[in-house]
Amino acid sequence: MPKRVLVVDDDPVQRRILEETIKRSGYHVATAESGDRALAALKADEAGDICLVLLDLAMPGTDGMAVLSAMRTLPRKPPAIVQTANGSIETAIAAMRAGAVDFVVKPVSPERLEVSIKNALKIEALAGELTRIKATAKGELGFADLIASEVMVRVIELGRRAASSTIPVLIEGESGVGKEMIARAIQGESARKAKPFVTVNCGAIPENLVESILFGHEKGAFTGASEKRTGKFVEADRGTLFLDEIGELPLDAQVKLLRALQDGEIDSVGGRQPVKIDFRLISATNQNLINLVNDGRFREDLYYRLNVFPIWVPPLRERLQDVPELVRHFVARFAAEEGKRIDGLDAEAGAMLGRYTWPGNIRQLENAVFRAVVLADTPLLTVREFPQIAAHVEGYSVTVPAAPPPKDLIPHIDGPVMLGECASAPNTIQVPSANGKDAIGIPALSDTGDIRSLEAVEADMIRLAFGRYRGRMTEIAKRLGIGRSTLYRKMREIGLEARAGFGRKVTLTKKSRIGNLCSRPGMAKDRVPS
Repeated sequence: MPKRVLVVDDDPVQRRILEETIKRSGYHVATAESGDRALAALKADEAGDICLVLLDLAMPGTDGMAVLSAMRTLPRKPPAIVQTANGSIETAIAAMRAGAVDFVVKPVSPERLEVSIKNALKIEALAGELTRIKATAKGELGFADLIASEVMVRVIELGRRAASSTIPVLIEGESGVGKEMIARAIQGESARKAKPFVTVNCGAIPENLVESILFGHEKGAFTGASEKRTGKFVEADRGTLFLDEIGELPLDAQVKLLRALQDGEIDSVGGRQPVKIDFRLISATNQNLINLVNDGRFREDLYYRLNVFPIWVPPLRERLQDVPELVRHFVARFAAEEGKRIDGLDAEAGAMLGRYTWPGNIRQLENAVFRAVVLADTPLLTVREFPQIAAHVEGYSVTVPAAPPPKDLIPHIDGPVMLGECASAPNTIQVPSANGKDAIGIPALSDTGDIRSLEAVEADMIRLAFGRYRGRMTEIAKRLGIGRSTLYRKMREIGLEARAGFGRKVTLTKKSRIGNLCSRPGMAKDRVPS
């Protein structure tokens, strides 16, 4: 069933108003007129259809605080938002300590209520994702942790029956429907939970290494076997071995697999003695194994050994009612990974995803949501973030954002630039000046297009300043932001020359000559004549 918000209020008028308000926000609603009925509905909700509780604190009999206390003992506790006409700080603190995730004051506006519901569901999605991650890491993932609708009821029922036994299970279904999650849930509800869960993709193993990877090998068993290797079957001892894409297993390895299933022992490559193992086998395939048997690509005796307890997982197009909850799950996960604030989908995007047939099943939906989260610039995902899906759904247009303009090889800067002798340099940075004409600066790039060194740019800057301020050393030093002694030293380093007033060339390589030149009668002490 679709996820529902449970509204608990003893006032029928208020209950009806809240019901219509929440429905307009796009959620399904269930109602309860008392705390006792609310607890009964929560206890009967084994499928987890109630995703949120909107709870009135002041009710006759079992009030809101009592309901919050009782919810702590439930195996599944949906988030609760409490509402009351008494908006005191003490009441809010007491409700939050009792387990509520938010507090609203009557009469609550539709906008405030919608924001509160979205925030509560986002927190719940993150908490659920953390629970699934921890359960998967511990090998305790159960069917209650899976996102499944009534179409999956048969699958879950068969999986729970298989979990209570050690019978070999064959999970069939299209690629991307979640066969591995079903296998992990079977192990998580079996006596082997928290034991090793070893996954092997039979289609990804090179044919000449299949036996070595599955059954192990001894040191020196073949060229390159420099050390002993433990196979996947031994790693799964006392646990569960999940063979994905079992139809891709070579015929030679199928013989050894058949013996391992029948006798519970394996022969490693180069080993002298068989090794006894205790494992639970769960296999999966997206192919029709009967057709493979008829084609001679799969052993018939192994097929009947594996196909003892088959489970068919329906594709996503046959359970589209799971799409909204899966999207919420993936949005919460990827938004946390990418460090973005994403509240969910808008109504148009949700309707589009619900109409698509999803040939890639859950894996395709996961990747589509991941891409949308990366593209998103707003808290709500829209059709714009799903262009690949919109192209295949009738009635929706593809709107791909424009690509950013290419970056110029030569950067443009803002601000004044000194005049100098580099007017014709091809790599000179030019910017508009105040009078509307181009001001000319020093080259930033070399003839090869590379950035020039700071030393070369500094030398050009000193030459520009020397020409700009006509040898007035105090003014040059002031404009460059350095001391006069530093300016003299840098001028000597770059071999800068000046012309004296009587046509005599002065080379600025001796500081004493500068002093003598500036101390001549009739000359300013801070100027070298041009």
